[in-house]
Amino acid sequence: MKLKIATILALNLGMGISHINAQTKNTVSKVWVADLGNGKYKNPVIDADYSDPDACRVGSDFYMVASSFDAVPGLPILHSKDLVNWTIIGHALKRQPPYEHFSKTQHGNGVWAPAIRYHNGEFMIYYPDPDFGIYLTKSKNPTGPWSEPLLIEGGKGLIDPCPFWDDNGEAYLAHGWAGSRAGIKSILTIKKLSADGTKVLDEGTIVYDGHETDPTIEGPKMYKRNGYYYIFAPAGGVSTGWQLVLRSKNIYGPYERKVVMDQGSSPINGPHQGAWVNTPQGEDWFLHFQDKGVYGRVVHLQPMKWLNNWPVIGIDKDGDGTGEPVLTYQKPNVGKTYPISTPAESDEFDESTLGLQWQWQANPKGIWHTTSKQGFLRLYSYQAPSEAKNCWEIPNILLQKFPTEEFMATTKLNFKPNPKIDSEKVALIILGKNYANLGLRSSKEGINLVLGECIKAIDKAPETEKIITRIEQNKAIYLRVKVNKGAICQFSYSLDGQTFINAGSEFKAEVGHWIGAKMGIYSTRNNQTNDAGYADFDWFRVTPIADTKY
Repeated sequence: MKLKIATILALNLGMGISHINAQTKNTVSKVWVADLGNGKYKNPVIDADYSDPDACRVGSDFYMVASSFDAVPGLPILHSKDLVNWTIIGHALKRQPPYEHFSKTQHGNGVWAPAIRYHNGEFMIYYPDPDFGIYLTKSKNPTGPWSEPLLIEGGKGLIDPCPFWDDNGEAYLAHGWAGSRAGIKSILTIKKLSADGTKVLDEGTIVYDGHETDPTIEGPKMYKRNGYYYIFAPAGGVSTGWQLVLRSKNIYGPYERKVVMDQGSSPINGPHQGAWVNTPQGEDWFLHFQDKGVYGRVVHLQPMKWLNNWPVIGIDKDGDGTGEPVLTYQKPNVGKTYPISTPAESDEFDESTLGLQWQWQANPKGIWHTTSKQGFLRLYSYQAPSEAKNCWEIPNILLQKFPTEEFMATTKLNFKPNPKIDSEKVALIILGKNYANLGLRSSKEGINLVLGECIKAIDKAPETEKIITRIEQNKAIYLRVKVNKGAICQFSYSLDGQTFINAGSEFKAEVGHWIGAKMGIYSTRNNQTNDAGYADFDWFRVTPIADTKY
């Protein structure tokens, strides 16, 4: 069997992983671990919002990227040795272009579904911005540095790009269309690329029209196997659709279609777009996402096999060639057993840089924060944009994804406002289209613990705020939020780190724009001055709700 390996199944056995291990920590979540420790795993392998995942293999190492929209740093890069245990190793976008445009919050815009490939000794990430076009960034090392994003084709509505190099060296780019920008959707296009992958050479050819049988087809990923060109593409909508595969002996079609995975009798709704990868031992696997609403689009791993030159993804219970997602399964055979690891969540702020789980709501400024090896993160109060009606539009909010459905986040901080400024604020926040926060606000009379809430933040509704109690200045305080099933949140605080007092009533978290809810911290003010107050965060810890400690 001849397998086209120059696509997602790329091999480079001489590439080592020591550089990655030297720069990243092996972290293990206290709230969600997919590796069951007995040779099996449970789905999702990442119970956090890494939507539109794509992956490639280089030697014995797997690399995954995901959509990041307006969050910065963007294009998170994750690494695994066994497809079950994943670690964040970096980001390909330190700032997002156009830089001035993304200096303000741009919810739902920015990086949509990217693709990662390893070609001619380089990692190449193609990502779409539906308002500006398709970009390419590349690096010889997955941890970077990554090249300045190159706009390889400008235009509106170009989404979900995937490059493909054929056996003869010819290069192509498949992509979908966003109806909101292009005025058309449910079609897939293939265009010629320059051999080095840096330039689109023609206007392209529509190779599949899904209007009648596969509405909202998108996210094409191209491969070649046994003389067939394959396009893996989801259709039917993010939360309600199915995984489609198209095949043809000619790259421009006509393509045959087959549904290779749907929800079936499983609880995994709309199994959506992802990536085909294989192990060095020859097993085939498929990474995809599931839309869990307020919890975001989480990553699942499915076994995959070939039958009559069609892939079958998941478990085919009735033998019709269409699989359904598994909840637990035997781990991939990668030749050995690797340590359990999960994407970072907690941060002791002991390093000179922020943990890789953190992202801002816009391109950051160097005066928003500082980290040191003294063991704290300092957030300076930064003036909110004059047009900001609430936190939805404040760029300097430091956020991370919900790590699973039930958890508790606690942070310890010391607030030192500028005595010449009235109304600086530092807070712990659960952010979405509706949001709530618990924090400290300075005033001429002193410092108050305040609970803020905003319903319909996306519609520029004002935040309401009520005073909980007066807080002694220059005294550490612990802020906490418990996230229960159904994303029901309860804020609380403590002055001694032992006894926590509920602040206000429960709050139901809400989705963001194309993303799940997020949690984080911030420091802000409403007026201009010649200096800023600040808050020193000792740590931020994610633990089970039942923990009596942090």
